[in-house]
Amino acid sequence: MCNTNDDLRPDRRTRKRMATRQAISDVATRLFMERGFDQVTIDEIANAADVGRMTVFNHFPRKEDMFFDREEEARTLAFEAMRSRTPGSSPIEALGALAHQMIEQPSEAFPLFEDTRVFVETAQASETLKARARQIRDHFVQDLAAFLRQESTGGDDENTAFLAAALITSAWSTAFLRAHAELSRTGDAQGAKRVFLKVVDLGVVGTLAALEGTALGGTG
Repeated sequence: MCNTNDDLRPDRRTRKRMATRQAISDVATRLFMERGFDQVTIDEIANAADVGRMTVFNHFPRKEDMFFDREEEARTLAFEAMRSRTPGSSPIEALGALAHQMIEQPSEAFPLFEDTRVFVETAQASETLKARARQIRDHFVQDLAAFLRQESTGGDDENTAFLAAALITSAWSTAFLRAHAELSRTGDAQGAKRVFLKVVDLGVVGTLAALEGTALGGTG
């Protein structure tokens, strides 16, 4: 018998937990954007969300996790783009194509760049958030390097995979920050998008050039 949509829905307890998590995240995000990350306490978030302090920690082990609450979605999006890439293209090329897709078909979760300016400014104003962002990036590089080694048919060594992962991740990070610098300077969201895509595209070309002669520098 085929599953119905109701069969695929999370149970009531799971839905309630997800709703509570989202409510906490929404409240925390609003407070962070209004007052700055370092000026908001866990107790203030709990009170505003009408939950207990331990409930907040049950959903978000660290305060920074409430700010970067889309991290897992972003990782999933990146790895899914590589797994479902066009036949004959490489994972590096797939990440370049993903950048264009995110601009041409923006999602509610990642609205580049009209609604991300305050988010970036808030992150850059906090040493705690900048440190956490570096940890997230380093973890992504490690996982991406492992993925690239699995995808490589030529037995590229670990150092080559790490180089590839670090280069393309750096390109994305640079593109994101330079696009926001353009947005802050001009207020032109379309101009910011052009900067973002230009830097990502250059990063893809540069990464593939650095990998020339390796299996990762070809198609996968």
